[in-house]
Formats: sequence, C-alpha cells, structure tokens
Amino acid sequence: MSHCKQPELELRVGSNGKVIKPKANFTVKLEQKSALCEWVKELKMPNGYASHMSNCVDISNATLLGMKSHDCHVFMESLLPTAFNALREYVWKTLTKRSQFFKDLCSTILCEDKLLVTERNIPVILCELERMFPPGFFNVIEHLPIHVPKEALIRGTVQYRWMYPFER
Repeated sequence: MSHCKQPELELRVGSNGKVIKPKANFTVKLEQKSALCEWVKELKMPNGYASHMSNCVDISNATLLGMKSHDCHVFMESLLPTAFNALREYVWKTLTKRSQFFKDLCSTILCEDKLLVTERNIPVILCELERMFPPGFFNVIEHLPIHVPKEALIRGTVQYRWMYPFER
C-alpha cells in the first residue's frame, strides 16, 4: 500500500486479512449526528433571529434539510462551535476560527485594525480546512471569504447590503 501524508488515514490490513479503512478526522458517528439533530430540534431562538430550525430537522435520517441561507449563516456563525465540539480538537478549533471570522465580519461595528487582522487570518484558516477536508468540499464559495474583509473595509458593515432581510 502506498503511504499517504496523513498516516492515520492509511489503509491497514486487519488480523482477519480484511482491509481496514480508517474514518477521516471530520467524520461524525450516527449517534453524534442524531444527538446534533435532537439538539437543533430543541433549540429556541429569539423571535426574528432565525426561522424555526426544528422544521429543518429529519430525526429519522439524522439530517438537516431545507435551511434558508440566513439559517445556514446563523448556524455557521453562532451554532457551529457548539454543534461540533465532539470532533477532534484541531478540527473543532479550525471550524471555530471560521465561525469567529464570520461573527467578526457581520458585527454592527467594524474596526479597521481588526478587519486587517481578519483579512490576514482567513487564508490560514482556509489552508487548515484544506488539510482536513477532501478537495471535493472546496468550491468558489469556500474561496469567497478571502475577498469579503476587503469589501467590508471599502463598503462598511454588511448588514445593509446582504440579502437576508429580503429572503425572509
């Protein structure tokens, strides 16, 4: 077998001669997915903050379906660090950094020096994500955060130019 750059993901031959395929570091077990879905189903959000996310939960299949883009943004900005705290620490920390990036960016008050730091940090965060997730995960949307801090520096806070109020 060829050696990969992540030895923990190398195929192994078990004692019975079968090939063992290790799970990736971002894999969530079915019990964890079910617990996450139960948690989202029971979440109570302030009125007008997000839609009823409990309607987007399919408990029987342990999936989230039909979330609007604003709901996804709320999940990514506020709930992601709590939702996936069962993952390996370095995966969780990277997801938390990305979550914090969007939280800082969407603040009602923007500080130029903080935005410059954010602009320097996002390529590092994306590189960390690229080391964890398969290439198929990344598309143009995953590259977009590189440009958003510069846009915020030029145009100001995002709350007046994003589409979420119109979507609702």
